[in-house]
Amino acid sequence: MTPAARVQAAIELLDTIIASARGKGAPADRIIADYFRARRYAGSKDRRALRDLVYRAIRLCGPVPQSGRAAMLAVAGQDEAVAVLFDGSAHGPAPRAEGEPVAKTGLAPKWLAATLRASGLGGREIAALMERAPLDVRVNALKADRAALVLPEAGEPLAAPQGLRFPSGTQVEAWEAYREGLIEVQDLGSQLIVEALPVGQGDTIIDLCAGGGGKTLALAARLNNAACIIAADTDKRRLGNLAPRAARAGAAVDHTVLLDPGREMRALGGFAGKADHVLVDAPCSGSGTWRRSPEGRWRLDPTELARLNQLQDHVLDLAAQLVRPGGSVSFVTCSLLDAEGADRIPAFLARHPGWRAEALALPLGRARGAGWRLDPFHDGTDGFFVAGLRSP
Repeated sequence: MTPAARVQAAIELLDTIIASARGKGAPADRIIADYFRARRYAGSKDRRALRDLVYRAIRLCGPVPQSGRAAMLAVAGQDEAVAVLFDGSAHGPAPRAEGEPVAKTGLAPKWLAATLRASGLGGREIAALMERAPLDVRVNALKADRAALVLPEAGEPLAAPQGLRFPSGTQVEAWEAYREGLIEVQDLGSQLIVEALPVGQGDTIIDLCAGGGGKTLALAARLNNAACIIAADTDKRRLGNLAPRAARAGAAVDHTVLLDPGREMRALGGFAGKADHVLVDAPCSGSGTWRRSPEGRWRLDPTELARLNQLQDHVLDLAAQLVRPGGSVSFVTCSLLDAEGADRIPAFLARHPGWRAEALALPLGRARGAGWRLDPFHDGTDGFFVAGLRSP
């Protein structure tokens, strides 16, 4: 592909990504993967350059752009090397017309930027959400130890006991250590949260929003397979990925439970009042992961945020039904918005008299409301809120 053809291809990809963001469809990384899957002739250099162009435009444009062309014109406005490629050459973009719309730049739509600031984030903290994230892995303590494991590249030891950091784009999935389950890709923040959970060997633990099972596997490794772990989720596809991951990792997951949204207790009734601990890694906006999925800020609006808050309250109320007297719940969101973090805890306590908030000890982060917050700028992690709750 010529440089101009790459710009035109980026415009076309951005059109699809923008439409998907507006319609709450597939994420950008999946759209890009599908694009290349249909164009296997594209070489690695073209793939890398095209991906960089697309994500550069996404990070630059705060509000949702009018079109992929408007987004790339915004990039061209800051980079003459891109601007000169709007020359009308074969397979390239047409020259810019006078008065043609250019996407607005910024960190986020105005309402969302104001919400982030109201959640205690300054300009530097918000800007850090648009930087490229490194790649963190967790050495699987069921099969290996960080101090003795030899990998194709030397990673940077992290604050988590088995955490290592590599540059963004490191192809760890191609390593033998990954194929054999010696390492798992997991952000440092997630690793620290699992280490801080008030659980022990012999406990019955329910991972209520397990998804693909990242924290489930980390729990099994932390407790050396000496706990009863139940992984539950409403997403059949993601929950289906857990069994092969657990087999590769040598992790013991006692039960996987597929939930029917709104009727979760039909499947979980047998566990009611019996769990020592329930982990609620709640569905959220993902604002703490924008370094990896920057188009996520195009997907969020006040109506969607309100819907997510109702869902977060719902899963917390489910967790309260599952915990034994004196047991505990941990509430986690990969979000930096108080509406999805600090605000949810007093709302829960108001609905559940006798429960109390309980501090969790993490080596990074700072207090936020009755919980704890990690963020990319201060801690080098994805953005997270975590809080502990204790049943009467």
